[in-house]
Amino acid sequence: MVDLDALRTRWLRTLLSVREGTRHPDPDVYADALLRRWQEPQRHYHTLIHLAAVLDHVDTLQAYADDPDAVRLAAWFHDAVYLPDRSENEERSAALAERALPEAGVPERTTAEVARLVRLTVTHDPADDDRNGQVLCDADLAILASAPSVYAAYTAAVREEYHFVPNDAFRAGRAAVLRQLLDFPRLFRTPHGAERWEATARYNLGAELELLSS
Repeated sequence: MVDLDALRTRWLRTLLSVREGTRHPDPDVYADALLRRWQEPQRHYHTLIHLAAVLDHVDTLQAYADDPDAVRLAAWFHDAVYLPDRSENEERSAALAERALPEAGVPERTTAEVARLVRLTVTHDPADDDRNGQVLCDADLAILASAPSVYAAYTAAVREEYHFVPNDAFRAGRAAVLRQLLDFPRLFRTPHGAERWEATARYNLGAELELLSS
């Protein structure tokens, strides 16, 4: 169970740290709108639990980011629009950030960085000098390094989100995603992620791929 009040507090702390000026709408309005999105019924993995986990991982990795608060805002928006049968979720989530954040008092440069980071989650392949991107992508992919029981629950939740896809098509599509991830020279780009998560994530991905191929 996720503590909604704790999430609202985290949102407020981050928003107030980046706001400019004094006359802006109530920040809780934006928190509540985002929280409603993250609780939509089509979500089974991309839920408040995922949001809270990504925010926790960003906190763990914040020393590696150039702008940790921009990364935190990107975490809030990165799956804010999520329809499993659509392919433009990241773009629509970035566009939502571009509309909402300026209204909430976030300066243009920060808004642009948040939107860029959200779009980066299409590939999870940040550049070597993209410290903010590395932190967000590592935080988003940290689920791959979970304990076996947690990883199994994650894969089951992903399958539930794609319940409308026939089994053979889902297995082929999921296997392609896993192979793409395994083809990365490094799944995790921060030193913490590389040291703590890389080996376990590769093991989990390989084991899942083997199951899908059997």
